[in-house]
Amino acid sequence: MNLFGRIREFLQEVQTEMHRTVFPSRSETMGATMVVVTFVIVLSVYLAVTDLVLSRFVAKFISG
Repeated sequence: MNLFGRIREFLQEVQTEMHRTVFPSRSETMGATMVVVTFVIVLSVYLAVTDLVLSRFVAKFISG
């Protein structure tokens, strides 16, 4: 099979797979997005508090 025949076959297989693909609904996408955003906010607050506590501890430890 020549190059163009293989490319054509590949594109046909891609099209077939795209028809089989099930995409999430808008509500599922929004729900998953909210979970991710909430997790990022919680994790960033945790890291900020941890950084603040550790930096003050190290500052007191270094200054005597």
